[in-house]
Amino acid sequence: MKDRFKRVVNFYDEDGFHKIRNTRVLIAGLGGVGSHCASALARSGIGSLVLVDFDSISASSLNRNAVVGEKYIGKPKSEALSEALAFICPDTECIPVNLFISEDTLNVPGFMRGSTILVDAIDSVNPKTQLLQYCVEKKIPVFSSMGAAGRTDPSKLLTGDISTTTRCPLAKMVRKFLKKRGVTTGISCVWSTEQPVKPLPPDTAEPRLETRGRVRNTLPSLITMPGIFGYILAQMVMDSITSQE
Repeated sequence: MKDRFKRVVNFYDEDGFHKIRNTRVLIAGLGGVGSHCASALARSGIGSLVLVDFDSISASSLNRNAVVGEKYIGKPKSEALSEALAFICPDTECIPVNLFISEDTLNVPGFMRGSTILVDAIDSVNPKTQLLQYCVEKKIPVFSSMGAAGRTDPSKLLTGDISTTTRCPLAKMVRKFLKKRGVTTGISCVWSTEQPVKPLPPDTAEPRLETRGRVRNTLPSLITMPGIFGYILAQMVMDSITSQE
C-alpha cells in the first residue's frame, strides 16, 4: 500500500496522509459528480466512505459515472459503486446506504455512520437543502456541488461559500430554500457561472421511483464537467482533512 500512495504522501507528508487514512467521509448522491468524488477520494487513500443514494444505475447514466459499467444496470447506485471501488481501491472501506434523504431519514440516529465530513452531490432541491440545513445545524463540515449538467467550460468554475454563489440556477434555488430555513452561510460550494444549455422534456423511458417527487426535465450532460466538479470536491475534502488552504 505504501508504494501505491507514495505521491499522496509526497504531497501531504506522512502526518497528512495519516489523517486522510483515518477519516470517514459520507457522500450523498452518487451520479456523475458523486461517483467521481468517491473515486478520487478512494484513489487518494481515504480510509472509509459512506455512499448514500436511493436510485439505481440506468443505461443513460453510464456516460457520466466514474467507474461502473453495463453489468451494474438496475443495481442500486450505492451497492454498485461500493463493489466497483472495492475492486479498484481495496484499501478503502466502502459502506453502501440505499436511502432517500429527507427530514425523516436525517433524524434517524446514526445517519452519518461515524463520518466526520459530508459531500453533497444531490441534484434534487428539497433533499439537498434538507441535508445542507442538517449539516449546518449539526456543525458538520460539508462540501456541496451546485449545477454541473449542461455545461462545458471549466474556466467558469468557482469555489466559495454558498452566500457568494452567482449565475447558477440551482445555487439560486438552494439559497432561496435555505433562507426559508434560516440558513444563509456555512456551506462550501463549487459552482459554474456558465449559462447551461436548455433542458429537454422528461425522458418517459427512464425508470422512476415514487420518492423522486415531481417529474423533472432531462438535463443534457457529459462526463467532463460532473467529473471536474467531483474532483474539486475531493480536493476540498482532502485539504480540509489536512488543514491546507
